[in-house]
Amino acid sequence: MIRKKKGSTITITNIGTLKQIHALMIVNGFNSNVGFLRQLIFNAAMSMVGPSATTALTNYALQMFAQIPQPDTFMWNTFIRGSSQSPNPMHAISLYTQMDHLSVKPDNFTFPFVLKACTNLFWVRTGSAVHARVLRSGFGSNVFVRNTLLVFHAKCGDLKVATELFDDSDKGDVVAWSALIAGYARRGELGVARKMFDEMPNKDLVSWNVMITGYAKHGEMGSARELFDEAPTRDVVSWNAVIAGYVSCGLNRQALELFDEMCNVGEFPDEVTMLSLLSACADLGDLGNGEKVHAKIVEMSKGKLSTLLANAVVDMYAKCGSIKKALGVFWLIRDKDVASWNSVIGGLAFHGHAEESLGLFREMQRTKVCPNEITFVGVLVACSHAGKVDEGNHYFHLMRSKYKIEPNVRHCGCVVDMLGRAGLLKEAFDFIASKKIEHDAFVWKILLGACKIHGNVELAKQSIEQLLRMRKGQSGDYVLLSSLYASQGEWDGAERVRKLMEDSGVTKNRGSSVVEAYS
Repeated sequence: MIRKKKGSTITITNIGTLKQIHALMIVNGFNSNVGFLRQLIFNAAMSMVGPSATTALTNYALQMFAQIPQPDTFMWNTFIRGSSQSPNPMHAISLYTQMDHLSVKPDNFTFPFVLKACTNLFWVRTGSAVHARVLRSGFGSNVFVRNTLLVFHAKCGDLKVATELFDDSDKGDVVAWSALIAGYARRGELGVARKMFDEMPNKDLVSWNVMITGYAKHGEMGSARELFDEAPTRDVVSWNAVIAGYVSCGLNRQALELFDEMCNVGEFPDEVTMLSLLSACADLGDLGNGEKVHAKIVEMSKGKLSTLLANAVVDMYAKCGSIKKALGVFWLIRDKDVASWNSVIGGLAFHGHAEESLGLFREMQRTKVCPNEITFVGVLVACSHAGKVDEGNHYFHLMRSKYKIEPNVRHCGCVVDMLGRAGLLKEAFDFIASKKIEHDAFVWKILLGACKIHGNVELAKQSIEQLLRMRKGQSGDYVLLSSLYASQGEWDGAERVRKLMEDSGVTKNRGSSVVEAYS
């Protein structure tokens, strides 16, 4: 028998627990008891939400629901709700469609959950069809339904419709104001959003965060920080918006300084905060602060890092050049995904540990994790640095033949670099022509660099001709060819390039350097 105290809930965190509870209900004859079924459905649906949700758990929960002979509207709504908040909201749309086919009438709770799924999926046509059904069913005046419609249209639907819904709403409804402000801000109409925000009669924390986030996501960090400082109250979302904004704008030091301020005022960071900070440290190559952030993460999570956070730690250590620490964290990740492998394979490759990088790729191939285009960039870089031309060519063809990945310009650039480093300049030139990437300056710049290393003036001329045809104002291209002539003692050629550069009005950028001072 299953017993539970009044007001308590059963927490299901794995498929074994769900199967055990389901089996106990069947054995004890409760599988036809509506009260127990509702409780089971609620807990199964909630198991589809949050970090503990897995594909196996979700699939079993859906199969279990499908076995119920005549689920009532509450059960349908409960499962649609759980599905809409799961990693795969498409299940909510599927359940809604099944509900319709079985002639079970949706109610004012059904539509908001379905619309939330449409919003998360950015399914505009489906959401618009649901909107039409809402009107036909007579729920258009329901505040909860109308606000969810407003959020849907503001985020991914028709902003004009969202405005009309807002005009029909209660002007004291903070949710409606925030939804429309967010819609304008998300689409870059920050002036309109700010005007609405200033006119808003009652601002809550959500509305402040919406406007701060809008500024931050569009790189207007001065306005974002000004509003952040003016906010009467702040929560972790407020801090995260500005920290993430600083990082996306390359203002990584400001992000780290704001985090220190966040800690000083007693605000607790979350996973989103730490992901931004790890990105800041990785971009700066700041190992010292990276180690401090990692220590804070371990303290917060009590050593149980999510795969997403662990991947970010690995990436940070790899980009800061601490390969040993990157590998140490990598091997502790229980559920390694493709991003986990990419971080170490790429990190090892870019820091010259080619053999170890290729060894890890071979280890990855023995797992169930399928490599992607990013994986092969790391693999090809490793082959290039190790001078493994045959192996690099093998992997280049393998990505298409076995993994159905079409090479992009980065993969082609890696092959050109690999051939160029090995002195196979004619092969690199022919490769560019054969892959029809002649119009990408990136690969020609790589070939030009290889020509300088190996002193091939003739191919360098052809490369520079291609580059100048695509980007005439780049002084570096002229300087590189001039240096090549000079390195071969062809001073007349070097002078001609300098003259051509002057005649074209191209000026060489002044050199500069950055020195960080620590107090």
